[in-house]
Amino acid sequence: MSTTDPFVTADWLADHPDAVVVDCRWYLDGRSAVAAYEAGHLPGARFVDLDADLSAPPGVAGRHPLPEPAVFGAAMQRIGVHPRSLVVAYDDTGGYTAGRLWWMLDSLGVTAFVLAGGIATYGGELEVGPDEGPSGLGSLVVERWPPHRFATIDEVDRAIGDSSVTLVDARSAERFSGAENPIDARFGHVPGAVSVPALGALDAGLPRRADALVAHFEAAGVDRHHEVIAYCGSGVSACLDLLALRRAGHDKARLYVGSWSEWGGDPHRPLETGQPSG
Repeated sequence: MSTTDPFVTADWLADHPDAVVVDCRWYLDGRSAVAAYEAGHLPGARFVDLDADLSAPPGVAGRHPLPEPAVFGAAMQRIGVHPRSLVVAYDDTGGYTAGRLWWMLDSLGVTAFVLAGGIATYGGELEVGPDEGPSGLGSLVVERWPPHRFATIDEVDRAIGDSSVTLVDARSAERFSGAENPIDARFGHVPGAVSVPALGALDAGLPRRADALVAHFEAAGVDRHHEVIAYCGSGVSACLDLLALRRAGHDKARLYVGSWSEWGGDPHRPLETGQPSG
């Protein structure tokens, strides 16, 4: 796992024309990401679908569980990703969904970055139309998901009360506290978790400076010497916290992919309510 800053700028991207650029836009409100891509995307960008390429179908394991390794590998081969690729992912939400692709590729040893600020920071002319790039040019074969980068629901359960592990909840403070909402099956958070809403990693849509992020996580109760397990609603927006942790120099983090959609959906798992401390 690299400790390199995971964010790059549009100028940096212009200096790396061989990068595989990937459009990861997706919308919780049901808008078509394909339509957004076809209306305008970075030149040469390929499109991946969060639901079809970066997730398995929803179920007891959550709304966006990890896809089968072969499914993800086939999607990456389709867009031309191989083990030595340089990949730059972008979205229009500060890194919410681009971060999911970044984390998956980074966990497999592929060099990947996220475009800081997303499509809005690209100053050139956009391409329009469907993804008609060549298929099957990649050679990324995925045999399994590395367990040291992804936490299971039972590992999260064992982390409760373990002083060497910090559970980070990337949802809004309201959902963390237990406010009723139309998304969650139960309301609250994993016992002992700290609240670090993903949007706190951004300033006007751009990632905050590394020193500001160090202070941000310290104020929330995240010890940089401890392992972190990050979760959110369904294992997507937590990747923005993981991006921010990487930028802040934290190298001991895992993603709980099932997140609250799995934990909150299991009535046998404990929960807490209440406002974040601090």
